[in-house]
Amino acid sequence: MNVQTARIHLNEPSELALRFAAVRSLSAALAAPLSAEDCCAQSMPDASPIKWHLAHASWFFETFILERFEANFQPYHPAFRVLFNSYYNGIGDKHARAQRGLLTRPSFAEVQAYRRDVDARITALLAQPLADRAYTEVAGLLELGLQHEQQHQELMMTDVLHLLWSNPLRPAYCAAPHPVSASAGELEWLSFEGGVVQIGHAGTGFCFDNETPAHRQFIEPYALASRLVTNREYLVFVEAGGYQNPEWWLSEGWDWVRTQQLTQPLYWHTDDAAARQVFGLHGLQSLDPDAAATHISYFEADAYARWAGARLPTEAEWEHAAMQSLAAGGTARHAATALKQLFATCWQWTSSSYAPYPGYETAAGALGEYNGKFMSNQYVLRGSSCVTPEGHSRATYRNFFPATARWQFSGIRLAR
Repeated sequence: MNVQTARIHLNEPSELALRFAAVRSLSAALAAPLSAEDCCAQSMPDASPIKWHLAHASWFFETFILERFEANFQPYHPAFRVLFNSYYNGIGDKHARAQRGLLTRPSFAEVQAYRRDVDARITALLAQPLADRAYTEVAGLLELGLQHEQQHQELMMTDVLHLLWSNPLRPAYCAAPHPVSASAGELEWLSFEGGVVQIGHAGTGFCFDNETPAHRQFIEPYALASRLVTNREYLVFVEAGGYQNPEWWLSEGWDWVRTQQLTQPLYWHTDDAAARQVFGLHGLQSLDPDAAATHISYFEADAYARWAGARLPTEAEWEHAAMQSLAAGGTARHAATALKQLFATCWQWTSSSYAPYPGYETAAGALGEYNGKFMSNQYVLRGSSCVTPEGHSRATYRNFFPATARWQFSGIRLAR
């Protein structure tokens, strides 16, 4: 991704510095409840240690901004260029993803010192007078880096949840809040007219390059469920033998279920008294029947939809319906419209493969590796989740994961 495709609103340097400080502070706050030992462990190859997330986000700013624009640039530590590179082949070598949990050095304390150093240097850079062109580039790259860090803030929560669940003590990340009603009401079917519609980002605010270009797409008339599938509804599928009946499953999904011996969603738990529980960031809790069923893979979502006599929406249907709902009132995070739980509950699987939009072009350079090279063997999710940072949601956002991914906050909205 480059500055042009980032499509940011160019703020004054002081505003950028404040936004930079706020986003960076939130990452530190998310790590605060954890011990140094918590922050160094890796529970599976798809997850990363909290320490690595914190270092990688700093690496992004150092590599793509300070290295280009800081006078007399010197890296904080030459080895960090390799250790905290994620997948940017254009930058050079990288440490194996599955072995990030073996990086006992640098220590968590040194990673924190690295973050403080990068923060100070970015703040100093923004305080310097820059030519208009250089400021435009720095501002665009900074906004991209902040959006990137917000993605990692969500991953920090999903990864630490999997880590704590992997511990037989089932420790909580933080204390549970006072119980609140999670009910989103009765499920209704809301109809939408078909036709030629515009899909993709066309505004002036930030977007990732995979949301562009805006283009026309034809959709048939369709209906969406007014809310997400609940634990109560998904439990009926489980108790009806949904995981034992190949009728509902795609062939690859059925092979996966059988190989992994799956019988229920990832964090569900049944104790000796047969009381259904679920593990979350607040530890092991009673399963809330009215809460949205989450940590569901694409294969599970598709099987449930078939069992329920419905299907998953396409991403064009989801975006078209979301745009209409948002236009009727509400904001992207708190849409008070007919379609409920569009945002801030869980990501919603679509039946659409993650592929480029018509006319999509990968940006030049290492930042061109941000999205385009992952457009294979993955499905699109829309909306946002309960751990998506504030201000990081929009109707055109395209999240993507492989069909077996269950450790994300992902759920089901039905279509027909």
